[in-house]
Amino acid sequence: MFKRVVLTAAIIGLSGCATMSDWFADEEEIKIRRIAPIENQFEPKEVWSYSIGDGVNGFFSRLEPAFGNNKVFAAERHGEVVALTPDTGDVVWERNFAIFKEESFWDDIARIWRSGASAKISALAAGYNMVFIATEDGIIRALDQETGETLWEQSVPGEILATPAMDEGILVLNTGAGVLFGLDVKTGEQLWRSETDVPPLSLRGISAPVATNGGAIVGTPTGKLQVNILTSGIPAWETAITAPSGATELERIIDVDSSPVVYGTNVYIVSYDGTLAALELRSGRILWKREYGSYRDLAVSGNRIYVVDTRSIVYALDRRNGVEIWSQAGLKERNLTAPLVMDDKLVVGDRWGLMHWLNTEDGSLIARYDLGGDDEDEAIYATPIKVNDLVVTITRDGDIAALSSQ
Repeated sequence: MFKRVVLTAAIIGLSGCATMSDWFADEEEIKIRRIAPIENQFEPKEVWSYSIGDGVNGFFSRLEPAFGNNKVFAAERHGEVVALTPDTGDVVWERNFAIFKEESFWDDIARIWRSGASAKISALAAGYNMVFIATEDGIIRALDQETGETLWEQSVPGEILATPAMDEGILVLNTGAGVLFGLDVKTGEQLWRSETDVPPLSLRGISAPVATNGGAIVGTPTGKLQVNILTSGIPAWETAITAPSGATELERIIDVDSSPVVYGTNVYIVSYDGTLAALELRSGRILWKREYGSYRDLAVSGNRIYVVDTRSIVYALDRRNGVEIWSQAGLKERNLTAPLVMDDKLVVGDRWGLMHWLNTEDGSLIARYDLGGDDEDEAIYATPIKVNDLVVTITRDGDIAALSSQ
Protein backbone atom coordinates (compact mmCIF):
# COMPACT_ATOMS: atom_id res chain seq x y z
CA MET A 1 0.00 0.00 0.00
CA PHE A 2 2.81 2.36 0.94
CA LYS A 3 4.53 1.74 -2.41
CA ARG A 4 1.39 2.58 -4.35
CA VAL A 5 0.99 5.89 -2.48
CA VAL A 6 4.60 6.85 -3.19
CA LEU A 7 4.24 5.92 -6.86
CA THR A 8 1.09 7.99 -7.18
CA ALA A 9 2.79 10.98 -5.58
CA ALA A 10 5.75 10.58 -7.91
CA ILE A 11 3.48 10.54 -10.96
CA ILE A 12 1.78 13.76 -9.80
CA GLY A 13 5.13 15.38 -9.26
CA LEU A 14 6.43 14.35 -12.69
CA SER A 15 3.27 15.36 -14.58
CA GLY A 16 3.20 18.84 -13.09
CA CYS A 17 -0.32 19.41 -14.41
CA ALA A 18 -2.61 17.18 -12.37
CA THR A 19 -5.06 18.83 -10.00
CA MET A 20 -7.13 17.42 -7.16
CA SER A 21 -10.26 17.76 -9.26
CA ASP A 22 -8.62 15.55 -11.94
CA TRP A 23 -8.90 12.58 -9.58
CA PHE A 24 -12.69 12.93 -9.55
CA ALA A 25 -13.13 13.49 -13.29
CA ASP A 26 -13.32 10.94 -16.07
CA GLU A 27 -10.72 10.80 -18.82
CA GLU A 28 -12.83 12.62 -21.42
CA GLU A 29 -13.58 15.52 -19.07
CA ILE A 30 -9.89 15.89 -18.18
CA LYS A 31 -9.01 15.97 -21.88
CA ILE A 32 -11.54 18.75 -22.55
CA ARG A 33 -10.47 20.75 -19.50
CA ARG A 34 -6.78 20.73 -20.42
CA ILE A 35 -6.87 23.26 -23.20
CA ALA A 36 -3.86 23.92 -25.42
CA PRO A 37 -1.95 27.06 -24.40
CA ILE A 38 -1.91 30.11 -26.65
CA GLU A 39 0.30 33.16 -26.84
CA ASN A 40 -1.79 36.18 -25.89
CA GLN A 41 -1.68 38.97 -28.46
CA PHE A 42 -2.76 41.33 -25.67
CA GLU A 43 -3.11 40.92 -21.91
CA PRO A 44 -6.68 41.17 -20.57
CA LYS A 45 -6.77 42.98 -17.23
CA GLU A 46 -9.27 42.75 -14.39
CA VAL A 47 -10.36 46.34 -13.70
CA TRP A 48 -12.72 45.52 -10.83
CA SER A 49 -14.58 42.62 -9.29
CA TYR A 50 -17.52 42.08 -6.97
CA SER A 51 -19.01 38.96 -5.37
CA ILE A 52 -22.78 38.72 -5.18
CA GLY A 53 -24.04 36.06 -2.76
CA ASP A 54 -23.94 32.49 -4.04
CA GLY A 55 -24.72 33.27 -7.67
CA VAL A 56 -26.94 30.63 -9.24
CA ASN A 57 -25.17 27.65 -7.66
CA GLY A 58 -25.97 24.43 -9.52
CA PHE A 59 -29.37 25.56 -10.82
CA PHE A 60 -30.18 26.07 -14.48
CA SER A 61 -30.18 29.82 -15.08
CA ARG A 62 -29.59 32.45 -17.71
CA LEU A 63 -29.44 35.24 -15.15
CA GLU A 64 -26.90 37.80 -16.34
CA PRO A 65 -25.98 41.40 -15.47
CA ALA A 66 -27.57 44.37 -17.23
CA PHE A 67 -26.26 47.85 -18.02
CA GLY A 68 -28.26 51.06 -18.08
CA ASN A 69 -28.14 54.68 -16.92
CA ASN A 70 -24.40 54.33 -16.27
CA LYS A 71 -24.89 51.50 -13.78
CA VAL A 72 -24.26 47.77 -13.83
CA PHE A 73 -27.13 45.76 -12.31
CA ALA A 74 -26.62 42.21 -11.09
CA ALA A 75 -28.54 39.65 -9.06
CA GLU A 76 -28.13 36.22 -7.51
CA ARG A 77 -30.80 33.53 -7.47
CA HIS A 78 -31.32 33.58 -3.69
CA GLY A 79 -32.41 37.23 -3.64
CA GLU A 80 -29.59 39.78 -3.58
CA VAL A 81 -29.75 42.59 -6.16
CA VAL A 82 -27.08 45.26 -6.54
CA ALA A 83 -26.30 48.36 -8.60
CA LEU A 84 -22.60 49.04 -9.26
CA THR A 85 -20.64 51.88 -10.83
CA PRO A 86 -19.30 50.77 -14.24
CA ASP A 87 -15.76 52.11 -13.86
CA THR A 88 -14.91 50.96 -10.32
CA GLY A 89 -17.53 48.41 -9.26
CA ASP A 90 -18.50 50.46 -6.20
CA VAL A 91 -21.93 49.70 -4.72
CA VAL A 92 -24.61 52.35 -5.42
CA TRP A 93 -27.42 50.42 -3.68
CA GLU A 94 -28.34 46.86 -2.80
CA ARG A 95 -31.56 44.98 -2.01
CA ASN A 96 -32.36 41.48 -0.81
CA PHE A 97 -35.57 39.73 -1.88
CA ALA A 98 -35.03 36.45 -0.01
CA ILE A 99 -38.38 35.46 1.49
CA PHE A 100 -39.04 35.64 5.25
CA LYS A 101 -42.40 34.90 6.86
CA GLU A 102 -42.34 37.93 9.15
CA GLU A 103 -40.07 40.74 10.26
CA SER A 104 -38.37 40.01 13.58
CA PHE A 105 -35.04 40.05 15.36
CA TRP A 106 -34.48 36.45 14.28
CA ASP A 107 -35.12 37.34 10.67
CA ASP A 108 -32.35 39.94 10.90
CA ILE A 109 -30.03 37.22 12.21
CA ALA A 110 -31.21 34.88 9.43
CA ARG A 111 -30.33 37.48 6.79
CA ILE A 112 -26.78 37.63 8.09
CA TRP A 113 -26.49 33.86 7.63
CA ARG A 114 -28.21 33.96 4.20
CA SER A 115 -31.18 31.85 5.20
CA GLY A 116 -34.82 32.44 4.33
CA ALA A 117 -36.47 30.97 1.26
CA SER A 118 -34.88 31.68 -2.10
CA ALA A 119 -36.52 34.38 -4.22
CA LYS A 120 -35.54 32.29 -7.30
CA ILE A 121 -34.47 35.34 -9.29
CA SER A 122 -34.12 34.25 -12.90
CA ALA A 123 -33.77 37.37 -15.06
CA LEU A 124 -33.25 41.10 -14.96
CA ALA A 125 -33.43 43.91 -17.50
CA ALA A 126 -32.84 47.66 -17.43
CA GLY A 127 -34.80 50.41 -19.16
CA TYR A 128 -37.15 53.37 -18.64
CA ASN A 129 -35.04 54.39 -15.58
CA MET A 130 -36.05 51.10 -13.96
CA VAL A 131 -34.50 47.69 -13.42
CA PHE A 132 -36.90 44.75 -13.74
CA ILE A 133 -36.36 41.67 -11.56
CA ALA A 134 -38.12 38.43 -12.61
CA THR A 135 -38.40 35.11 -10.78
CA GLU A 136 -39.12 31.45 -11.46
CA ASP A 137 -42.33 31.90 -9.44
CA GLY A 138 -43.69 34.34 -12.03
CA ILE A 139 -43.09 37.51 -10.01
CA ILE A 140 -41.85 40.66 -11.75
CA ARG A 141 -40.72 43.76 -9.83
CA ALA A 142 -39.78 47.19 -11.11
CA LEU A 143 -37.11 49.02 -9.10
CA ASP A 144 -35.95 52.61 -9.39
CA GLN A 145 -32.51 52.58 -11.03
CA GLU A 146 -31.20 55.41 -8.83
CA THR A 147 -32.35 54.16 -5.41
CA GLY A 148 -33.42 50.51 -5.75
CA GLU A 149 -36.88 51.40 -4.39
CA THR A 150 -39.68 49.05 -5.48
CA LEU A 151 -42.04 50.93 -7.79
CA TRP A 152 -44.47 48.09 -8.54
CA GLU A 153 -44.84 44.32 -8.34
CA GLN A 154 -46.89 41.96 -10.50
CA SER A 155 -47.26 38.20 -10.88
CA VAL A 156 -48.04 36.07 -13.91
CA PRO A 157 -48.78 32.31 -14.18
CA GLY A 158 -45.66 30.43 -15.28
CA GLU A 159 -41.91 30.61 -14.76
CA ILE A 160 -40.11 33.64 -16.17
CA LEU A 161 -36.84 32.12 -17.39
CA ALA A 162 -35.74 34.66 -20.00
CA THR A 163 -34.77 38.32 -20.00
CA PRO A 164 -37.81 40.63 -20.48
CA ALA A 165 -37.94 43.06 -23.41
CA MET A 166 -39.47 46.52 -23.58
CA ASP A 167 -40.48 49.15 -26.13
CA GLU A 168 -43.25 51.73 -26.57
CA GLY A 169 -43.97 51.64 -22.81
CA ILE A 170 -44.71 47.89 -22.83
CA LEU A 171 -42.77 45.20 -20.96
CA VAL A 172 -42.85 41.78 -22.66
CA LEU A 173 -42.43 38.59 -20.61
CA ASN A 174 -42.06 35.05 -21.96
CA THR A 175 -42.91 32.17 -19.62
CA GLY A 176 -42.22 28.46 -19.52
CA ALA A 177 -45.97 27.84 -19.74
CA GLY A 178 -45.97 29.02 -23.36
CA VAL A 179 -47.66 32.34 -22.56
CA LEU A 180 -46.34 35.73 -23.64
CA PHE A 181 -47.44 38.74 -21.55
CA GLY A 182 -47.47 42.46 -22.24
CA LEU A 183 -47.42 44.71 -19.15
CA ASP A 184 -47.62 48.47 -18.75
CA VAL A 185 -44.03 49.42 -17.99
CA LYS A 186 -45.06 52.21 -15.57
CA THR A 187 -47.63 50.32 -13.50
CA GLY A 188 -47.18 46.59 -14.16
CA GLU A 189 -50.81 46.31 -15.29
CA GLN A 190 -51.39 43.38 -17.65
CA LEU A 191 -52.34 44.69 -21.09
CA TRP A 192 -52.50 41.43 -23.03
CA ARG A 193 -51.50 37.76 -23.12
CA SER A 194 -50.83 35.41 -26.01
CA GLU A 195 -50.62 31.62 -25.72
CA THR A 196 -48.71 29.10 -27.79
CA ASP A 197 -48.43 25.31 -27.70
CA VAL A 198 -45.80 23.59 -25.58
CA PRO A 199 -44.82 20.04 -26.61
CA PRO A 200 -44.72 17.20 -24.04
CA LEU A 201 -40.91 17.36 -23.96
CA SER A 202 -38.89 20.55 -24.42
CA LEU A 203 -35.71 22.18 -23.19
CA ARG A 204 -35.64 23.91 -19.81
CA GLY A 205 -34.82 27.31 -21.30
CA ILE A 206 -37.06 29.59 -23.34
CA SER A 207 -36.46 32.30 -25.91
CA ALA A 208 -35.96 35.83 -24.63
CA PRO A 209 -38.37 38.11 -26.52
CA VAL A 210 -37.35 41.13 -28.57
CA ALA A 211 -39.58 44.23 -28.70
CA THR A 212 -39.00 46.48 -31.69
CA ASN A 213 -40.69 48.00 -34.75
CA GLY A 214 -44.12 47.65 -33.18
CA GLY A 215 -43.76 43.90 -32.59
CA ALA A 216 -42.94 41.40 -29.85
CA ILE A 217 -40.76 38.73 -31.48
CA VAL A 218 -40.03 35.39 -29.83
CA GLY A 219 -38.99 31.81 -30.59
CA THR A 220 -41.30 28.98 -29.51
CA PRO A 221 -40.81 25.41 -28.20
CA THR A 222 -42.58 24.17 -31.34
CA GLY A 223 -39.81 25.41 -33.64
CA LYS A 224 -41.45 28.63 -34.82
CA LEU A 225 -40.65 32.32 -34.86
CA GLN A 226 -43.68 34.30 -33.72
CA VAL A 227 -44.47 38.01 -33.94
CA ASN A 228 -47.26 39.70 -31.95
CA ILE A 229 -48.42 43.27 -32.34
CA LEU A 230 -46.78 45.03 -29.41
CA THR A 231 -49.72 47.19 -28.35
CA SER A 232 -52.40 44.47 -28.44
CA GLY A 233 -50.67 41.08 -28.36
CA ILE A 234 -52.55 39.98 -31.47
CA PRO A 235 -50.45 37.56 -33.56
CA ALA A 236 -49.12 39.22 -36.71
CA TRP A 237 -47.38 36.18 -38.22
CA GLU A 238 -45.57 32.99 -37.31
CA THR A 239 -43.16 30.96 -39.40
CA ALA A 240 -41.95 27.40 -38.85
CA ILE A 241 -38.17 27.44 -38.70
CA THR A 242 -37.86 23.68 -38.34
CA ALA A 243 -40.06 20.59 -38.09
CA PRO A 244 -39.82 17.59 -35.74
CA SER A 245 -38.22 14.39 -36.97
CA GLY A 246 -37.20 11.12 -35.35
CA ALA A 247 -39.03 8.32 -33.59
CA THR A 248 -38.78 9.43 -29.96
CA GLU A 249 -39.88 12.56 -28.11
CA LEU A 250 -36.22 13.27 -27.33
CA GLU A 251 -35.27 13.17 -31.01
CA ARG A 252 -38.22 15.43 -31.84
CA ILE A 253 -37.13 18.36 -29.62
CA ILE A 254 -37.08 21.43 -31.88
CA ASP A 255 -37.08 24.32 -29.38
CA VAL A 256 -36.12 27.78 -30.55
CA ASP A 257 -34.49 28.87 -27.28
CA SER A 258 -32.28 31.66 -28.56
CA SER A 259 -33.38 35.27 -28.69
CA PRO A 260 -34.20 36.60 -32.17
CA VAL A 261 -31.80 39.21 -33.54
CA VAL A 262 -33.31 42.05 -35.54
CA TYR A 263 -30.86 43.71 -37.91
CA GLY A 264 -32.16 46.19 -40.47
CA THR A 265 -35.23 44.71 -42.17
CA ASN A 266 -34.37 41.11 -41.30
CA VAL A 267 -34.56 38.87 -38.24
CA TYR A 268 -32.15 36.00 -37.51
CA ILE A 269 -32.89 32.96 -35.36
CA VAL A 270 -31.42 29.51 -34.64
CA SER A 271 -33.10 26.33 -33.36
CA TYR A 272 -31.73 23.65 -31.07
CA ASP A 273 -32.11 20.83 -33.59
CA GLY A 274 -30.07 22.46 -36.32
CA THR A 275 -31.63 25.31 -38.32
CA LEU A 276 -30.25 28.82 -38.61
CA ALA A 277 -32.56 31.10 -40.59
CA ALA A 278 -32.88 34.64 -41.88
CA LEU A 279 -36.41 36.00 -42.27
CA GLU A 280 -37.99 39.14 -43.60
CA LEU A 281 -39.18 41.06 -40.54
CA ARG A 282 -42.33 42.47 -42.09
CA SER A 283 -43.75 39.24 -43.50
CA GLY A 284 -41.92 36.31 -41.92
CA ARG A 285 -40.78 35.08 -45.33
CA ILE A 286 -37.69 32.89 -45.04
CA LEU A 287 -34.74 34.33 -46.96
CA TRP A 288 -32.29 31.48 -46.33
CA LYS A 289 -31.65 28.51 -44.03
CA ARG A 290 -28.46 26.77 -42.95
CA GLU A 291 -27.79 23.68 -40.82
CA TYR A 292 -26.44 24.97 -37.50
CA GLY A 293 -27.97 24.02 -34.15
CA SER A 294 -27.77 26.06 -30.96
CA TYR A 295 -29.65 27.09 -27.83
CA ARG A 296 -27.41 30.12 -27.31
CA ASP A 297 -28.05 33.61 -28.63
CA LEU A 298 -26.58 34.75 -31.92
CA ALA A 299 -24.40 37.82 -32.32
CA VAL A 300 -24.76 39.97 -35.43
CA SER A 301 -22.34 42.73 -36.40
CA GLY A 302 -21.93 44.32 -39.81
CA ASN A 303 -22.41 41.64 -42.43
CA ARG A 304 -21.57 38.75 -40.11
CA ILE A 305 -23.45 36.38 -37.84
CA TYR A 306 -21.55 34.62 -35.06
CA VAL A 307 -22.87 31.28 -33.78
CA VAL A 308 -21.78 29.01 -30.93
CA ASP A 309 -23.33 25.64 -31.72
CA THR A 310 -24.39 22.81 -29.39
CA ARG A 311 -20.84 21.40 -29.42
CA SER A 312 -19.26 24.80 -28.66
CA ILE A 313 -17.78 25.20 -32.13
CA VAL A 314 -17.76 28.89 -33.08
CA TYR A 315 -18.76 29.99 -36.59
CA ALA A 316 -18.86 33.21 -38.56
CA LEU A 317 -21.31 33.44 -41.47
CA ASP A 318 -22.25 36.06 -44.01
CA ARG A 319 -25.62 37.34 -42.77
CA ARG A 320 -26.72 38.17 -46.32
CA ASN A 321 -26.64 34.60 -47.59
CA GLY A 322 -25.58 32.30 -44.72
CA VAL A 323 -22.29 31.33 -46.33
CA GLU A 324 -19.74 30.14 -43.76
CA ILE A 325 -16.67 32.37 -43.46
CA TRP A 326 -14.72 30.54 -40.76
CA SER A 327 -15.06 28.07 -37.92
CA GLN A 328 -13.12 27.63 -34.67
CA ALA A 329 -13.17 24.14 -33.10
CA GLY A 330 -10.40 24.78 -30.56
CA LEU A 331 -12.97 25.32 -27.78
CA LYS A 332 -15.13 22.32 -28.63
CA GLU A 333 -17.15 20.76 -25.76
CA ARG A 334 -16.23 23.53 -23.30
CA ASN A 335 -19.86 24.67 -22.83
CA LEU A 336 -19.23 28.13 -24.21
CA THR A 337 -21.50 31.08 -23.58
CA ALA A 338 -23.14 32.99 -26.39
CA PRO A 339 -20.65 35.34 -28.09
CA LEU A 340 -20.17 39.06 -27.45
CA VAL A 341 -18.76 41.31 -30.18
CA MET A 342 -16.25 43.90 -28.92
CA ASP A 343 -14.92 45.92 -31.87
CA ASP A 344 -12.80 43.44 -33.88
CA LYS A 345 -12.91 40.76 -31.19
CA LEU A 346 -15.37 38.05 -30.21
CA VAL A 347 -15.58 37.14 -26.51
CA VAL A 348 -16.91 33.91 -24.95
CA GLY A 349 -16.65 32.27 -21.53
CA ASP A 350 -16.52 28.57 -20.66
CA ARG A 351 -17.45 26.09 -17.92
CA TRP A 352 -13.98 26.17 -16.36
CA GLY A 353 -13.93 29.92 -15.80
CA LEU A 354 -11.84 30.87 -18.82
CA MET A 355 -12.57 33.89 -20.98
CA HIS A 356 -11.52 33.59 -24.62
CA TRP A 357 -11.01 36.32 -27.23
CA LEU A 358 -11.21 35.46 -30.95
CA ASN A 359 -10.25 37.54 -33.95
CA THR A 360 -13.47 38.31 -35.82
CA GLU A 361 -11.62 38.32 -39.13
CA ASP A 362 -10.44 34.70 -39.14
CA GLY A 363 -11.62 33.14 -35.85
CA SER A 364 -8.13 32.66 -34.44
CA LEU A 365 -7.73 32.59 -30.64
CA ILE A 366 -5.88 35.74 -29.63
CA ALA A 367 -6.18 35.96 -25.82
CA ARG A 368 -7.32 34.08 -22.73
CA TYR A 369 -7.98 35.03 -19.11
CA ASP A 370 -8.56 32.65 -16.18
CA LEU A 371 -11.30 33.65 -13.74
CA GLY A 372 -12.10 30.20 -12.42
CA GLY A 373 -8.90 28.44 -11.45
CA ASP A 374 -10.15 25.02 -12.67
CA ASP A 375 -13.20 25.19 -10.40
CA GLU A 376 -16.59 24.36 -11.98
CA ASP A 377 -18.30 26.58 -9.38
CA GLU A 378 -16.52 29.41 -11.23
CA ALA A 379 -18.06 28.40 -14.57
CA ILE A 380 -18.98 31.33 -16.79
CA TYR A 381 -22.51 30.40 -17.79
CA ALA A 382 -24.08 33.69 -18.98
CA THR A 383 -23.29 35.81 -22.01
CA PRO A 384 -20.75 38.54 -21.16
CA ILE A 385 -22.06 42.09 -21.57
CA LYS A 386 -20.46 45.24 -22.95
CA VAL A 387 -20.10 48.05 -20.41
CA ASN A 388 -18.48 51.04 -22.11
CA ASP A 389 -15.04 49.68 -23.06
CA LEU A 390 -15.16 46.78 -20.59
CA VAL A 391 -16.37 43.19 -20.78
CA VAL A 392 -18.42 42.30 -17.69
CA THR A 393 -19.01 38.65 -16.88
CA ILE A 394 -20.37 36.63 -13.96
CA THR A 395 -19.50 33.14 -12.74
CA ARG A 396 -21.85 30.47 -11.45
CA ASP A 397 -20.98 31.25 -7.82
CA GLY A 398 -21.60 34.99 -8.21
CA ASP A 399 -18.17 36.50 -8.92
CA ILE A 400 -18.57 39.50 -11.24
CA ALA A 401 -15.50 40.74 -13.11
CA ALA A 402 -14.95 43.70 -15.43
CA LEU A 403 -12.15 43.04 -17.90
CA SER A 404 -10.26 45.39 -20.19
CA SER A 405 -8.83 44.21 -23.49
CA GLN A 406 -7.14 47.49 -24.42
